[in-house]
Amino acid sequence: MAHSYNKNLAKRELNPRISLGLFFVTLGVALMIATNDLLNLGSMYRYFTWETALIFIGVLLLLNLHFTGGLLMVAGGIWFLLDEINFVTPDIIRTIYWPGVIVLIGIVYIISSLFKRIK
Repeated sequence: MAHSYNKNLAKRELNPRISLGLFFVTLGVALMIATNDLLNLGSMYRYFTWETALIFIGVLLLLNLHFTGGLLMVAGGIWFLLDEINFVTPDIIRTIYWPGVIVLIGIVYIISSLFKRIK
């Protein structure tokens, strides 16, 4: 059972075309919805910012099993997006956010090295 899981994991990691295809499909659908204002959300420029691009690219990296880069992109996008929308973050969040991200990256490295040893 674990052997077939590793084969599927390797196939998924080696095929970034699926993620790129999903990116373009999602982007196209989002642009169609936004330009036609189908959801009555207002201006599309409000939602398509560089912060949301960071989050979206980070999610694509996570889907391709590139956890460190994906986690950093999502964390950075969320951090800057919260600042952009004037979200009042409590001081405790401001003090533990980036150290927490670094701890999560460390955990990802530890878990990934344990899975590599199992192979």
